[in-house]
Formats: sequence, structure tokens, C-alpha cells
Amino acid sequence: MSVLAQTRISILDLAPIRDDGGPAQALGNSLKLAQHAERLGFTRFWVAEHHNMDGIASSATAVLLGYLAAGTRSIRLGSGGVMLPNHAPLVIAEQFGTLATLYPGRIDLGLGRAPGADPFTARALRRERTGSADDFPADVAELQRYLGPRNPEQRVIAVPGSGTQVPLWLLGSSLFSAQLAGERGLPYAFASHFAPRLMHEALRVYRNHFKPSAVLERPYVMLGVPLVAADSDERADYLATSVYQRILALLRGHSLVQRPPVASMEGLWLPHEKQAVGDFLGLAVVGGPAKVRAKLEVLLEQTDADELIFTGDLYDFDDRLRSFELLAELHRCG
Repeated sequence: MSVLAQTRISILDLAPIRDDGGPAQALGNSLKLAQHAERLGFTRFWVAEHHNMDGIASSATAVLLGYLAAGTRSIRLGSGGVMLPNHAPLVIAEQFGTLATLYPGRIDLGLGRAPGADPFTARALRRERTGSADDFPADVAELQRYLGPRNPEQRVIAVPGSGTQVPLWLLGSSLFSAQLAGERGLPYAFASHFAPRLMHEALRVYRNHFKPSAVLERPYVMLGVPLVAADSDERADYLATSVYQRILALLRGHSLVQRPPVASMEGLWLPHEKQAVGDFLGLAVVGGPAKVRAKLEVLLEQTDADELIFTGDLYDFDDRLRSFELLAELHRCG
């Protein structure tokens, strides 16, 4: 059996909004994709918190997860992640405690340390809260207390939430969360789908600092991977131009709505922008089945990851479905 067949595969969705669509279409597609992933045997389906971005509809992460959970039966659902500096830990404990109460054994809570927004948006989210990334370790500990068994002397409880033991994951694109996840004995997800540069160093830090806990006996690593799989290399290269355009728009500060693929990116980006997009998507897997398999096998051999979570924001929804279908076939066939 190949290493890919032994590795769990999951999906991270941003509920992307097309240039000719809107949030309702994007959220409906998110549910259809979750149902597709469930049928195909993916382990989990996560959505990510983003704010003030016209091309992403997953801002109200817990609300969206409730919608997805109601429309699926068994796949694990979670946040990839909730940006904890934006929220009071009690609120997140209540939201995810409610989800875990309604859908027991299916909810994950992935936590990010960055606000995931510009300063103006962060201020609008927090108002008078003084939360920052520096509070992250304390906020994680507070959240664990709310979701754990109730202490007789505990004056503030999360209802629902207390005693639900919602699984916590720490997410990161640098070394800080890697070390914290290791020290707390929590599973760790590295954001290599957009920041691959420190991947190997972050995994080393996490594993070196890992201390067994009530949650994990050994380190557990999940890596983010951008995926564009198609029936041929040529078709995949064509579809990937939508992804390139979106990252280029992000770098330029332009609208992030999805745009259709183009025959060539020449003339759409400058040389330094092409390099920047390439750095951003340094771990992207683009190609037909044979190429996708080869790239993933190399990645797994180099990282010994326990799980891969894939993004796949292709313009045409049918192409998105096919991309993950091809991946599931590769995974199943070993």
C-alpha cells in the first residue's frame, strides 16, 4: 500500500464567490462539496474565517458549519480556522459547544493566532476588546477550560460547551503555534497551502517540543495543499490560471472574486508578481492523476505528515468536484 493510501485526506473550503455569482451560490456550493467529500470518504471538511473579502463567504464560520452539519451525516466538520484574537474565548466555546451538542463526535475547532484581517476590520470585529495575537496562549488555555469538565469553583461556564471536549487544533504559518501545539500536546496544522517557506522548520519545532497529553500520545501533523487535479496535465494547467489570478489579486489588493481560467497568464502579471504567486503556491499540486500522485508521494516522504488538507478553488464548480474525485480515486487505489 502506498504512503498516500495510508494518509488521511481532507478539504479546506473558503466558500469562494464567482465574478458572476454571489454569497448564496457560494454557500450552496460549499454544502454540495461537503456532501461530495462525504461520499468520497474524505476525513474532514473545514471552512476558514475571513472578513472584509468580497470573494470569500465563510466569515460566519460557526453558522456555516451548522448549515453543513445539517446537510451531511458523518464527515467531520470544523474551522480551519477560527481566528481567536477576533473573539472572546467564551463566545467560541458556546458556539462550538452548541455545534458539538447538536452533532456529537463530528466537530473540530481549529484555531489561528493571526487576526486574518486588516487593522480596520480587526477593530470593527473587536470593538472595545483589547485582544491580540500575544494573548493567544492564554486564550487557548481559557477555551480549553470552558470546553473541559466543569470545575466546582468555576464561576463562568459555557452552556452548551462545558464538558463537550471539542477537539482543538492549532494552526499556523510560522514557528510560534508549532511550538505551542507541541508543548500543549495538540494536533498541529501548518498553513503550507499559502505559506510553505517555513514548513519543514515548523514541523521540526512541533515534533521536538511535543509532550504527550490526554489528547495525543504522539505528534499529529496536517499540511495544507493547494490542489488542481484534472484528467490531463494540460487541462489542470489551464484551470490553475483561475487560482493564479486570485492570488495575484490578493497581492495587489484587488477584488478576490473568482475569475474564469485563461489560455495564458502572460500579460496579466509582471515578472516579480509571477514569482510572488509562485512562492505563495509553492506547495501546489497541479496536474493529471499521474503527476498528482507523484507530487503527493514525494511530499509525504519528505514530511511524514499524518494528514493532508486540500484547497481547490476552481472557477467552475464541476471542475472542483472532479478535482477532488480524482484525488479520492488516487487515495483509494493506493
